[in-house]
Amino acid sequence: MATKNSKLGWVVAGLLLGILMASMDNTIVVTAMGTIVADLGGIDSFIWVVSAYMVAEMAGMPIFGKLSDMFGRKRFFMFGLLLFMIGSILCGTAETITQLSIYRAIQGIGGGALIPIAFTIVFDIFPPEKRGKMGGLFGAVFGLSSIFGPLLGAYITDHISWHWIFYINLPLGVVALLLITLFYHESRIHEKQKIDWFGAITLVGSVVCLMFALELGGAKYAWDSSIILGLFAGFAVLFILFILIERVVSAPIISFKMFKERLFAGSTIVSLFYGAAFTGATVYIPIFVQGVYGGTATNSGLILLPMMLGSVVSAQVGGFLTTKLSYRNIMFISGIITIIGIYLLTTINPDTARFVLTIYMIITGFGVGFSFSVLGMATIHNFGMDQRGSASSTSNFVRSLGMTIGITVFGMIQKNAFSDQLKKVFAGMGQMPQNDSYNPNAILKESARSHIPVQVLSKITDALSTSIVHTFLWGLVPAGLAFLFIFVMSNEKMAFQKADGK
Repeated sequence: MATKNSKLGWVVAGLLLGILMASMDNTIVVTAMGTIVADLGGIDSFIWVVSAYMVAEMAGMPIFGKLSDMFGRKRFFMFGLLLFMIGSILCGTAETITQLSIYRAIQGIGGGALIPIAFTIVFDIFPPEKRGKMGGLFGAVFGLSSIFGPLLGAYITDHISWHWIFYINLPLGVVALLLITLFYHESRIHEKQKIDWFGAITLVGSVVCLMFALELGGAKYAWDSSIILGLFAGFAVLFILFILIERVVSAPIISFKMFKERLFAGSTIVSLFYGAAFTGATVYIPIFVQGVYGGTATNSGLILLPMMLGSVVSAQVGGFLTTKLSYRNIMFISGIITIIGIYLLTTINPDTARFVLTIYMIITGFGVGFSFSVLGMATIHNFGMDQRGSASSTSNFVRSLGMTIGITVFGMIQKNAFSDQLKKVFAGMGQMPQNDSYNPNAILKESARSHIPVQVLSKITDALSTSIVHTFLWGLVPAGLAFLFIFVMSNEKMAFQKADGK
C-alpha cells in the first residue's frame, strides 16, 4: 500500500509540474512583454504573442481530451510535454514579434494536452473523498504559477535575457516527463471512437477568423472593408457548420449532450467569462506598472505578486470547501469579490499609490482564485471515466476561448483608446515625431524614459493610464455575466458516497 501511495505521489508531482509549466508560461511572458516589445518592437501587435498561445492551446484541448478518452491519458500527456518543450526552444530563438507569435502557437498546442488531461488523471486515480483536497492543490498551482511566473520572468529579463524565460521550461519538462513515464500506469480499457476532425477544424477556424477580424478591424483595415467583412462571414459560416457537424457525428469534439447536466453547463459558461475577465488584469497591470510608474520588468513582476498570492489562498480554500458547501455557493462568494476587485481597478490613475494598487490586486486575485479549483471539479462531477477527458477538456477549452476572445477584444479596446488619447494630448503639436523623445514604445524601457522630456512623458503616461483603466471598465462586463451564470449551476457538492461510474 505504501508503495502504491508513493507512486501516486510521484505521479501527482509530474502532473503538477506539467500544469505549472503550461499555466506559468503566460504569466512569465506577460511580465517580460514590455522588454520584449522594446527589443523586438510591435507595441501595436504584441497581444498576438499572448493570444497565439491561447488559440493553439484552445485548439488542442478538445482534441486531446477526446483522444485521452479513446486511447489513454499517458501517451497524450507525454506528447503535450514534448511539443511544449520544442515550442519553448523555438521561442527562445525568435528575432521578431511575428516569429515569437508563431513559436508560441507551437507551445500552445502542447499546452492544450497538459492541463485538461492532468485534471482528468487526478479524478481517475483518486477516490471522491480525496478529490476536493487534490482539486484545491491543483488549483493552487495555477496561482503559484502566477507567482513564480512574474517573479522568475522579471528576474531573468532584467539579469539574463528575456529569451531564457522560455528555456526555463526545459528542465521542468524533463523531470515531469520522467516522473510520468516511470510511475504512471493506467488502465488499458478505453473506448474506441472516431475523431471529429471536421468539428475541430471548423471550430478553431471560426475562432481564428473572429480574432483576426477584431484585431485588424479599425486598425489595419476599415470595419466595412472586404477583408474584415470576409473574416466575420468566415466566422459565421464556420461556426454554423461546426454546430451542424456536432449534432450528427457519433463522437463530437464538444458533446452538446453534456450540457444537459445543469452543473456542467453552468460551470462551463462561468469559466468562459472568468477567463475573459481575469486575463485583462494579468496582461495590463504589468504594462501599467512599467509604462505609467516606470521601472524595470522586476517592478511589474513584483506588483502582480499580491494578486497571485490571493488566488493561491482562495484556490486552496475553494478545494476544501467543496465538501462543505455546494459548488454554486462557493462561486457566488467568488463572483462578488471578483466584481469588487475589478471595479476597484477602474479607479486607478498615475497618482494611485502602489500600496493601494496592491490591495486592489489582492482582492481581484482572491475572488478569481476559487474558480481555479472549484470549476474544474464541478465540470467533471457528474461524469465517469469514459467521459471525464472530454468534460475536462471542454471546460478548459471554453475557459481558454473566453481568455482568447477577451484578450483580443481588450487589446483592441486598449489600443484604440491609447491611440485616441495620444491624438488628443498632442493635438496642438501636429504629427508626433517618431523618435525616443516621443515614441510611446520608449516608456516601457527604463533607459529610454530618461531621454523623454518631462512634459511629453507625462502626456504619454496619462494617455496609457486612461486607456488601461478604460479597458478595466469593460472588464466588468464579463465579470458581471459570470456572476449571473453562477445561478445556472445546480446546487450539488462533493459527495463521498457518489458512485464513481456515474
